[in-house]
Amino acid sequence: MKQIKVVSMVIGIMLLSVGVFAQSNEDLKKHYKDYYKEMKKQGDVQGIINAMTHLNILEPSVERKDTLAYLYLSEGRYMQALNTIGVDKNATDSDMNVEVKALSLKNLNQPKLALEHYEILFKRNPNVYLAYEMADMKIQTNDLAGAKSNIEYGLANVKDDMKRAFYETQQPYETSMKAALLCLKGLLTFSENKTANIDAAIQLMNDALAIDPNFNLAKISRQGLESQKAQQAAANKN
Repeated sequence: MKQIKVVSMVIGIMLLSVGVFAQSNEDLKKHYKDYYKEMKKQGDVQGIINAMTHLNILEPSVERKDTLAYLYLSEGRYMQALNTIGVDKNATDSDMNVEVKALSLKNLNQPKLALEHYEILFKRNPNVYLAYEMADMKIQTNDLAGAKSNIEYGLANVKDDMKRAFYETQQPYETSMKAALLCLKGLLTFSENKTANIDAAIQLMNDALAIDPNFNLAKISRQGLESQKAQQAAANKN
C-alpha cells in the first residue's frame, strides 16, 4: 500500500513538472515572439536574429531556419548563414534556402560550390541576372563552354531597361545589363584564345562602351587588352 502511494506521488510530481514545463515553454515562445516584433519595429537586425534563434530552439521549423540564414546573409555573415542551413543540395530546399547557399558560397570565394546552387536557381527560374552571375563564375573556374551558353542566353533575353551594379570603384555604379554581358563576352572571347581573339575581345569592349561610355570595367578591360596586344606585337617583332 505504501509503495502504491509513493508511485502515485512520483507520477503526480512528473505530471506537474510536465505541465509547468509546457506552460513555461509557451511563455518563452510568447516572450520571444513579442521580442521579435519589437526588434523588427526598431530595425535591430541582431535583435531579430537573437529572437529567431531562440524561437527556432523552442519551436523548430524549416521556414524559420531559412529566414534566420537569410538574415545572416543580409548582414554579410556568410559562414553563419551556411552553418545555419548547411551547404548540401536538397530537392526540397526552398528558393530562399538555395539563394542563401549560392550567394554565401560566392562571397566566400567558392565559385564551384556556389555554381551548384546557382544551377538549381536557374533551372527553377531562368533569368538574365542569374545567367550573368553564372557566366562570370564559370569563366573564373575555366568552364568556358558553360559561360558561353549563359552569355548567349543573357544576350537573347536582356531588356534595355535592365541594369547591373558594379563595385570595383570606390563609388558603386550601375550600367546597362546588355553592356555588362558584352563586356563579359569580351573577357570570355579573350580567355578562349588569348592571341587569335584579342581584336574580337577589344571590339566587344567597344560595343559595351557604345551603350555606356562611362562603364568603368569595360574601360579598364579594354585598356588591359590593348596593352596585351601591344606586348604581343612587340614580341612578334623580336
